[in-house]
Formats: sequence, C-alpha cells, structure tokens
Amino acid sequence: MIDLGGRRLYLCTPDRPDLADFLTACVRGGVDVVQLREKELEAKALIARARLAGAVCADLGVPFILNDRPDLALEVGADGVHVGQEDAPANLARRILGPDAIIGLSTHSPADLESALSEPVDYLSAGPVVATPTKPGRPGTGPEYVQAATARAPWPVFVTGDVTPTRTPSLAAHGCRHFVAVRWLTEAADPRSAARQLRDAIDEALTP
Repeated sequence: MIDLGGRRLYLCTPDRPDLADFLTACVRGGVDVVQLREKELEAKALIARARLAGAVCADLGVPFILNDRPDLALEVGADGVHVGQEDAPANLARRILGPDAIIGLSTHSPADLESALSEPVDYLSAGPVVATPTKPGRPGTGPEYVQAATARAPWPVFVTGDVTPTRTPSLAAHGCRHFVAVRWLTEAADPRSAARQLRDAIDEALTP
C-alpha cells in the first residue's frame, strides 16, 4: 500500500500530445501524485494513454491514478482510481482493484463527507474551494468545508479549486495539507518551473 500522507502536490491532467514530457516535467518540479482525468477518449484509446502515463510515473517513482474507471485502472496496472459522486461506487472500485490499490473519492459538501467516512477509500478530495472551469456548474465550497473535511477524515484530504502559489498560504491556514493542481500546471508554459514554484509555496506554508 502506498502511503499518501507525505505527498503534497497532486497533478490532475487531461490527455495531451506531450503527455510523457509534461508528466516528467511536473514530477521533476515537485508533483508527487498524478491523475489522468480524460473524459473524451473511448476505452481502447484511454487504455493506451493510461499505460503511457503509468509507465512515466513508475519510472519516476510517483503513484499513478486513473479517473472514473476502476476496470481500466485494473487493465493498465494503475496504482489506483479516483471516483466522483456520480461514478462507480468506491466499494465497487475496491472490490475490482483489491486491498492494496489507492481509492480516492471526490466530496463537495458536508453530506458527501458524512457518506464518505464509511467508504473503503484512501484519500478524499474536497472542493472546489472556488468555482473553476474544470468543474463547470459546480459552485465553490469555500475554505471552511475543506477545513471541516480535513479535521474529520481519517485519510489525507486534497483540496481542489484554483490552487496557486498565492492561494496556498490561505489554504494552509485553513488546515489544508494536500493540494490538487490542474490549470496552474496544465496551462503553464514551463510546467517544471510552475510545479517547483507551487511546491515551494506549499512546503513554505506547511513549515512549522
């Protein structure tokens, strides 16, 4: 079982033509968990891209998580799967992938959190703290929800929603210890430098 407790910077990315180089740059900049979240590809194409991402992550020593599809996570040998409130249930993902896989679950409200506490998961995501284009139509939760989730959950809670170096100190002050980056990295001209800037901000914010 991979311990996520010490992992701070989680990249969530769609597929992209330069996927292998992009992931390598992000990990070398400080990313220590990677999720491939691709909603458009059919299963066969997604398997091929997930195998590529998984191989890069294995070479660099970071966990690789596939979004939504525990069946395909099993097929490609991913370290785990991340499911949302409308996806395959976490307990089904656990049965498919077994006791050593990483199972993550999205939460967006106190009701989601209450339900998640009885699920066989290894981490939660909480947010988005502010509305974000990557979750169209979903309002921001505010940092108070993330603070409550972090206080109650017995597993790492990764905050989502416009995570940037300038926002990191405020999020850390609300108890956040684990951070999901999307646009800060996926839209960066220099992903390695962007990852290092964000990781340095996280480490500084979490230094006692």
